[in-house]
Amino acid sequence: MVIPSPKKSAAGRRFLDDQFLIAMPGMKDERFARSVIYICAHSEEGAMGLIINQSQQLLFPDLLVQLGILDEEEAIRLPPPARDFVVRNGGPVDRSRGFVLHSDDYRVESSLPISDSVCLTATVDILRAISIGRGPRHALMVLGYAGWGAGQLENEIAENGWLTCPASPEFLFDGDIEFKYDRLLASIGIDLAHLSQEAGHA
Repeated sequence: MVIPSPKKSAAGRRFLDDQFLIAMPGMKDERFARSVIYICAHSEEGAMGLIINQSQQLLFPDLLVQLGILDEEEAIRLPPPARDFVVRNGGPVDRSRGFVLHSDDYRVESSLPISDSVCLTATVDILRAISIGRGPRHALMVLGYAGWGAGQLENEIAENGWLTCPASPEFLFDGDIEFKYDRLLASIGIDLAHLSQEAGHA
């Protein structure tokens, strides 16, 4: 996967990197219903983001065993923070591929800075570090991602498919997956009951 490089527009405005996309109630694609997506890269070439509020049934210890990082006996002895690390559904594209969003206190050569405080790493090094308690202070892991071609995300926003707002590390990394959608809307003063499902036209 080629992640679109973050660029600035001709007017100097950055695109939607380090922002949340929040699905509108009228979202037609069930895969994204009530989803919160963290945008990792957005440029004229397209966009790539990770759903952060959908969990997977796959457990982190089982994933480590599947990847050959640990054997089953080692996985059983994982410390609680690693044993309870939630694997999330990052999106419908390439669900066999894993990504870790994390605080910038951990970096390897392959880590991609998204903002001043958030990085993206997609190698097994970080999984191994998390498993032994030497990973980043804050992290979330997903399998799969959401991707858009050139202009596609802008069109979906214009058609009232998504709300956008600046991302905060607190919302990004907190462990409350179930209520993240409602809490994020409330934090920006949005009442679901008052949201129109149709785009407005001047």
